[in-house]
Amino acid sequence: MPRGDTAVQRYHRLMARLRRTPPHDLAPHARALYEKITAGPRGTFMVDPEGGLTGPFNAMLLSPPVGDALQELGAAVRYRSTLTDRARELAILVVAGHHDSAFERAAHEPIARDLGFTGDQLQALRDGSPLSLPADEQAVLDVVRALVTSGDLDDDEYAKLEESALFELTTLVGYYTTLALQLRVFRV
Repeated sequence: MPRGDTAVQRYHRLMARLRRTPPHDLAPHARALYEKITAGPRGTFMVDPEGGLTGPFNAMLLSPPVGDALQELGAAVRYRSTLTDRARELAILVVAGHHDSAFERAAHEPIARDLGFTGDQLQALRDGSPLSLPADEQAVLDVVRALVTSGDLDDDEYAKLEESALFELTTLVGYYTTLALQLRVFRV
């Protein structure tokens, strides 16, 4: 075992199913996608010390046409949505909690903290316990929790938000649910 390895690093080395490929070893289409991801708003946040992509982005390199469309969808829901930053992070963390996605929690809880979420609120998002928020955020919480548990909204839940917000939230929930599935399958 390499010196200085943490338990998490050992776990990922032993459990990860998908090898992280440094950019110089990528095929041209995968390399172009790698460069697009790292040059975009995510920057090099998702790059490991050897240059490989971490999190869900590494798997996107397996099929650059699909991976590019998926990362573009992610950029749209993260950076071009009309949802407030707090509403977006709230929704992402509800999905992460529902799917027990440790990676998404680790990536998004610091963002939520910077937006003013407390430790107790983050815990409630992890475990699905009741949470009291301002009315606009409570509506987002109620809608997203309904989406992840039943995959649908009743008429009262549907009426809590404008249809444009519902469209963006259902897209965000679908995107982060897809990432949670891929992170689990590839043991990220």
